[in-house]
Amino acid sequence: MMAEQLCDVGRGITLCYETFGEQGEPPMLLIMGLATQMIGWPDQFCEQLAGRGFQVVRFDNRDSGRSTHIPGRPPPLGQLVRRRIDPVLYTLSDMADDALGLMRALEIEPAHVVGASMGGMIAQTLAAEHPEAVSSLVSIMSNTGSRWSGQPALGLYRYLLRAAPSDREGFIDHLDKVYAAIGSRGLPRDRELIREIAARSFDRDHDPAASGRQLGAITASGNRTAALRRITAPTLVIHGTDDRLVRPSGGRATARAIPGAKLLRIEGMGHDLPSAAWPQLIGAISAHAKRVDGLQAGSAKIRAQPGPTT
Repeated sequence: MMAEQLCDVGRGITLCYETFGEQGEPPMLLIMGLATQMIGWPDQFCEQLAGRGFQVVRFDNRDSGRSTHIPGRPPPLGQLVRRRIDPVLYTLSDMADDALGLMRALEIEPAHVVGASMGGMIAQTLAAEHPEAVSSLVSIMSNTGSRWSGQPALGLYRYLLRAAPSDREGFIDHLDKVYAAIGSRGLPRDRELIREIAARSFDRDHDPAASGRQLGAITASGNRTAALRRITAPTLVIHGTDDRLVRPSGGRATARAIPGAKLLRIEGMGHDLPSAAWPQLIGAISAHAKRVDGLQAGSAKIRAQPGPTT
């Protein structure tokens, strides 16, 4: 693992990133979700992916971790409920452009792009708006932005609307309770890992308003189903059968919207990345990318073959 580095991706945005694996291997960009720093992709998860033969890059989205934080107040609850954001500070397209800027600065375009939750939305937007940049797409526990699919279970709103404490131990306990509510109930909990990531997250950055601004970007971007129909990258959609935050209908809608997409359901997985599911997750992600790389290599070989002589 290379130490954290900063990269100017343009438009006044600097992203903090880390890489795993050997330079020159097929690149894979990991995009994390709402209110979650890049370390939401656990170190061991990234190392295991890199061990499958990829150069893995993870990064803090804007308004997350050590990347640029955007000035401005998050939208009030009423605007989020009505889905009318004013002013719009930024959208998922802006966040996709951030990722594209990082890929170009690191010279890893095109790359296999993997996104989780809001990161899946950013990855989908990147594939729809910049198809040349995405070799393959994996969308995990995400949705299309439609209000008719992938909505949270009502019982979760008391966790989602509660502000996180400002002290370190209170913050760690709060995230522990949130993940107990939204995480996998059909698989063993990684409580120690969750608390470790929560502690590291608090130490790296603590901006209580940032998640509200990111949520505003999701809401302002609306229903993205029409955009998803333009995606040409080979796509794998992964969703847990026990996801109560983005319910499984969100994964089904995503797979239906993207032409040719395949849907993988992981039994018992909720809205998290439990280590018990890593063999399935890492196996599916790497197999999908390698299959695409193999097809592209085969096509290139065919194009390079000399034509018949006369």
